[in-house]
Amino acid sequence: MEKLYLLVPLAPLFGAIVAGLFCRVLPRCLAHSVAIAGVGIAFVASIFIYRDVAAGNTFDGSVYQWLSSGDYVFQVGFLIDPLSVTMMLVVSFVSLMVHIYTIGYMRDDPGYNRFFSYISLFTFSMLMLVMSNNFMQLFFGWEAVGLVSYLLIGFWYTRPTAIFANLKAFLANRVGDFGFILGIGLVLAHFGTLDYQPVFDEARGLADATFNLIPGCDSTAVSLLTTTCILLFVGAMGKSAQVPLHVWLPDSMEGPTPISALIHAATMVTAGIFMVARMSPLFELSDAALSLVIVIGSITALFMGFLGMIQNDIKRVVAYSTLSQLGYMTVALGASAYSVAIFHLMTHAFFKALLFLAAGSVIIGMHHDQDIRNMGGLRKYMPWTWATCLVGSLALIGTPFFSGFYSKDSIIEAVKLSSVAGSGFAYFSVMAGVFVTAFYSFRMYFLVFHGEERFGRHHAQTHGDEEHHGLAPGQKPRETPWVVTVPLVLLAIPSVFIGYLTIEPMLFGDFFGKAIFVDAGAHPVMAELARDFHGAAAMATHALISPVFWLAAAGVFAAWFCYLGQPDVPAAIKAACGPLHTLLENKYYFDRFNECVIAGGARLLGRGLWKGGDAGIIDGLIVGGSVRIVGWTALLMRLLQSGHIYSYAFMMILGLCALLTLTRWLLPSV
Repeated sequence: MEKLYLLVPLAPLFGAIVAGLFCRVLPRCLAHSVAIAGVGIAFVASIFIYRDVAAGNTFDGSVYQWLSSGDYVFQVGFLIDPLSVTMMLVVSFVSLMVHIYTIGYMRDDPGYNRFFSYISLFTFSMLMLVMSNNFMQLFFGWEAVGLVSYLLIGFWYTRPTAIFANLKAFLANRVGDFGFILGIGLVLAHFGTLDYQPVFDEARGLADATFNLIPGCDSTAVSLLTTTCILLFVGAMGKSAQVPLHVWLPDSMEGPTPISALIHAATMVTAGIFMVARMSPLFELSDAALSLVIVIGSITALFMGFLGMIQNDIKRVVAYSTLSQLGYMTVALGASAYSVAIFHLMTHAFFKALLFLAAGSVIIGMHHDQDIRNMGGLRKYMPWTWATCLVGSLALIGTPFFSGFYSKDSIIEAVKLSSVAGSGFAYFSVMAGVFVTAFYSFRMYFLVFHGEERFGRHHAQTHGDEEHHGLAPGQKPRETPWVVTVPLVLLAIPSVFIGYLTIEPMLFGDFFGKAIFVDAGAHPVMAELARDFHGAAAMATHALISPVFWLAAAGVFAAWFCYLGQPDVPAAIKAACGPLHTLLENKYYFDRFNECVIAGGARLLGRGLWKGGDAGIIDGLIVGGSVRIVGWTALLMRLLQSGHIYSYAFMMILGLCALLTLTRWLLPSV
């Protein structure tokens, strides 16, 4: 089995190396075949590993020692348990679907082989992250997926918008990663190891431990575990795009659509959710950290959903939906419902990847026009895309008996049962988010697939420096090829059934076992949830009388009324709520604040350091001053160096007299 563990990350790595190093000489068919084979092998191996774990076998051990420094030993190792194998299956399956889809989506792109190398390398990095058994390897995978994300967002590097987007993603994630590495540093400093299990075993003994932010100053003492958990969560805020570090994800839509599905829906953005669930033995010891988690998650869930209601770019609608759903997962983490968060992570991976790939299929059919105002009536031209997008939308809004229903309703009920500070606001946010999610999801669906055909009506949208501007007047869209539609169908199937099939073991059974720790005495949410809703049948029965269902139905009806029934209503609402609409259009001015305050302050500081420090002190005082001293010294020495022997003899006599006089003065007895 240990060889099989190694095969999971190394097979995609091999595909990435072959497609990357030989991208200029390999035929396209061979490059994508090697990359797809590598990810396919990883998926098949993950299935065998899952069967072994389901039989009760787990693994926690090192593969090799990376380095040692004094008393610290840093190792590369794997932790194979139900939590990691769940992530392995999700990552490898979604990645496989995206690899196949890419054949059709990127077929005309000159960077075809390079793209396959990048996405295979990303799959390797993500698998190393979820399989790690120590913080060092976790951080390696964490940074590696960030690096590959940077490369993929800026894949079309000739576009200024793509370069701006990948720099934005890089900088926003560096803020989160700074907090993350500080948290890891605290773990190493106070636990003496970076291996998960020893840290988890000793954590309860340090529940009341404090440390001084300023050494020797007791007034700066803070809780060790609370500080550590908050710093680790700052990393999750960056990687999982939580407010205020969410600003990078919408702009990352500048990358090709397969990347949006792989990175920004199903894998990388869920790394923070996975990390907090893995660190549950630490977070369970800090109610303050849990309160911060649930408040940040609830703000993200509701307010990012509002932004999805006004977007006209089809990919950005799905992007803001991803932000909102990540907020839901984070809320579940804050309520100590870690298994519910992972359950929603899994179901969301399928239907959100489906929605992104369906959006890409629409973009292909519309000749790369992404403005939903230019669409309408695509149902009869793209039936497979329509059907699968409808499945994804129904799953997203939590329609009963679809996968998203079981996981989303579980989150709402868990928050309702939570007593963590901030849970009241969180419950209001997730309930309001139900209506908002249904509205923006079906606003997109109705505008794209129903109503009048608006082909050829352009709204002056330019996507980077893309030369495609949609369908020409009189031109009709066509269904995309099978390499695009087959992954859509394969993702639509689990979007319907995976929630029903897995809710019993994952939420109410002992599937996760010791992989996730919950202090049932302090946080009895999961026990109460199991008591109230034991299984899929009980939850489905509750759904029809729950306000959640009726809120979702109201959101769908409101979208139909505004965009099909009475299309003039949105313009009237926009006119009546001008300032609010302006606020939403400017995305709550987060970008403006970052550009003016953060970036502007950095530029002012940089100019100050340059003028005062570099030019003034270093160049002016140190370098220039030393040059002037040397010049003055040289000028003095030049006066003394006349070149005449009698002058040198006279100076020697004066020097000897001065030496004798000084000696007589200092030593009078001599």
